[in-house]
Amino acid sequence: MASSDQDDHHKAMGSHSGLPPLDISVAFPQATPASVFPPSSSDYYQLDDLLSPEEQTLRKRVRDVMEKEVAPIMAVYWEKAEFPFHVIPKLATLSIAGGTIKGYGCPGLSITASAIATAEVARVDASCSTFILVHSSLAMLTIALCGSDAQKVKYLSSLAKFDTVACWALTEPDYGSDASSLRTTATKVSGGWVLDGQKRWIGNSTFADVLIVFARNTSTNQINGFIVKKGTPGLRVTKIENKIGLRIVQNGDIILSKVFVPDEDRLPGVNSFQDTSKVLAVSRVMVAWQPIGISMGVFDMCNRYLKERKQFGAPLAAFQINQEKLVRMLGNIQAMLLVGWRLCKLYESGKMTAGQASLGKAWTSLKARETVSLGRELLGGNGILADFLVAKAFCDLEPIFTYEGTYDINSMVTAREITGIASFKPAVLGRSSRL
Repeated sequence: MASSDQDDHHKAMGSHSGLPPLDISVAFPQATPASVFPPSSSDYYQLDDLLSPEEQTLRKRVRDVMEKEVAPIMAVYWEKAEFPFHVIPKLATLSIAGGTIKGYGCPGLSITASAIATAEVARVDASCSTFILVHSSLAMLTIALCGSDAQKVKYLSSLAKFDTVACWALTEPDYGSDASSLRTTATKVSGGWVLDGQKRWIGNSTFADVLIVFARNTSTNQINGFIVKKGTPGLRVTKIENKIGLRIVQNGDIILSKVFVPDEDRLPGVNSFQDTSKVLAVSRVMVAWQPIGISMGVFDMCNRYLKERKQFGAPLAAFQINQEKLVRMLGNIQAMLLVGWRLCKLYESGKMTAGQASLGKAWTSLKARETVSLGRELLGGNGILADFLVAKAFCDLEPIFTYEGTYDINSMVTAREITGIASFKPAVLGRSSRL
């Protein structure tokens, strides 16, 4: 090809490539995108009647802020896998960080109120709910349940106002479900402790001001907890890239190389792995409400979409098969809501067991998978676009199905409770086995 022909070819190609995409409302005017969030329509059995006036007020406040402040920008930040830091002050106005913690500037909510808030955040954006859960139900709660009075005074008020952000570092590259076998070490030295090791999948860690780190005491061989501050020498955090779910959440790899932690920042209430269970019992209830909220948002989106979108001269809502799928989604949500509500009441009465919390998280995440998959079918081609929420929710649900105990691990926790037999470690085959 001659030089002038090549130039003409490149010019022609340039005029047809690199154009900005059409705004979704222009490209597809027949249905409203999730940036204008649909009204709530999933509380078919009127769970709201079971809530106190304070819980109802909180639910409305969270819903209003999420629909107004987060819904318009969530797809953009999800696509970029970046965190919208300008939203944090808006989330602070909700007064939900710290959840059930009383005093120290925390809201002292009922666990039901905290759960409802979790669902309302997740209804609009699962990543925002995970950000809050890690910060509040894991990191802050660990300080509240396992920290000294001085630590509570020093850290909780700032965290409750989101003036500072926290993360919770338990999982390691070699130890996920088997977290009690973690290898990060804590060695006692004059005036404090030296931490060495590696953590992975730690949400909020790339920008957290306060890191709750669990390590194995080299003297006792037990798990201890420590408060590590951002910028401490030897602390290195890098972002995990290429996630397909919860893309707004900034998960990180943490490397601790001779990180010194003063005695005053060792959590006195963490002396074995079992001491983390009282934190995980509450956080597992909260995580059980995330799939509920995600399913609510997907149902609301599908309900509106089916009424707006027309094919064969009729709205999609007029077709029997679509109606059946929508009702199946609605039924799942009612069941999930009632399981979640009962779990909260068991906790508030002091009757909840670890197995009940695990069953709640495992079952709601399983039913949410089914519910969101039905929503994906209902939206057809638009079901793979984050603009219409369902595709984003479909992907966001996958890490939730796994974290805070996988479906299988939580099932085994419940099974151990009802059978009295633990099945976490496989039986070793004898040498005489014929298999």
